[in-house]
Amino acid sequence: MLWKLSNRAIALKSSAIREILKITEQPDVISFAGGLPSPNTFPIQEIKDAFNHIITADEMSGSLQYGPTEGYAPLRIWLAEYLSRRDHTNVKPNQVLIVTGSQQALDLIGKALIDKGSKVLVETPTYLGGLQSFTQYEPEYISLESDEKGIIPEKLNDKTASDANFMYIIPNFQNPTGRRLSLERRQQLAEKAIRNNLTLVEDDPYGELDYQGHRLPSLYKLAPENTIYLGSFSKILAPGLRLGYIVANEKLINKLVQLKQAADLHTPSLTQRIAYHVIKDGFLDNHIPTIRKLYGHRCQAMLKALQKYMPTTVTWNKPEGGMFIWIELPKNINATELLSEAIQHKVAFVPGETFFANAIRTNCMRLAFVTVPEEKIEQGIKILANLITNWSDILEESPTIM
Repeated sequence: MLWKLSNRAIALKSSAIREILKITEQPDVISFAGGLPSPNTFPIQEIKDAFNHIITADEMSGSLQYGPTEGYAPLRIWLAEYLSRRDHTNVKPNQVLIVTGSQQALDLIGKALIDKGSKVLVETPTYLGGLQSFTQYEPEYISLESDEKGIIPEKLNDKTASDANFMYIIPNFQNPTGRRLSLERRQQLAEKAIRNNLTLVEDDPYGELDYQGHRLPSLYKLAPENTIYLGSFSKILAPGLRLGYIVANEKLINKLVQLKQAADLHTPSLTQRIAYHVIKDGFLDNHIPTIRKLYGHRCQAMLKALQKYMPTTVTWNKPEGGMFIWIELPKNINATELLSEAIQHKVAFVPGETFFANAIRTNCMRLAFVTVPEEKIEQGIKILANLITNWSDILEESPTIM
């Protein structure tokens, strides 16, 4: 059978990360590849208790039935109150849309805001899943200059800002770099967005994972009328629930509701109710600090191993939260080619080139540390360091080898 695929389908490419994860399913592989939360943080007993409550409290019929596209009302009310209290904002329930993971949020936003040729501003580098979602709608990406503190607002001129359909940004412990946008830059970016009528798509799956619990103001707080805020339960409960949410002004939410109706009618009623029963009585107040503690320890274990084993030609950042460390190799080392050899030594990572919309760089890599025990972190980093040292020696002797 010869399928008559659309041009959009033909242009799609598989996620490099998902392809790598097929390899990392092997139990003897030390994987720094997947941006997966640690299973040690999943509240399994609380989820079981919530499910049992739903059964015994005669809620099962509603949990198995179709539901409103906007989402389960008690969960939306809880989110509005939680976000208003946490971020000192004023979020109303009718500004909240429950989605099937924040990845669906990206797709809905792409459908709503991108026409062919629309200008979309992105960080350098940026989240691969965001690029995948938006690319199918054929935007023109404009990559904004970034450094260890994230996007540099001074490099964004008013004309570029006013011409863009939106800016996509992960201000907290960004995927892939682990960077956090400074308070001063948040304020500058919010002012620039307001002045130029620029929409900010603020993707915030990692904001709760500050190891010290020192949260910076969201872009939504600083520029609420200009910001679409995306959140997720994947990193603080469990990704298998497939629960995310969008916060925006009611007019845009209504348009996104129409698009979601065409996509999947609504996010599963059962998982929404389970999540609500787990979190409704303050569970996250005690649960999130345990995640921060575990991730903070594993981050420090990786930083110590990097300092101990990596050659001086390799550099990396020191995250204050989140799940990732960004590595920059000598310019003549191609991380994708290095990965092939690393896999032979039972270590995996994600090459950095997949995270660039433009001006691709091949000498970068993303290391995810939260699912790897500390002794395995040291073992894996030692293997990578030895490979990088060997590659550096070979390339110095034969500069034409890549």
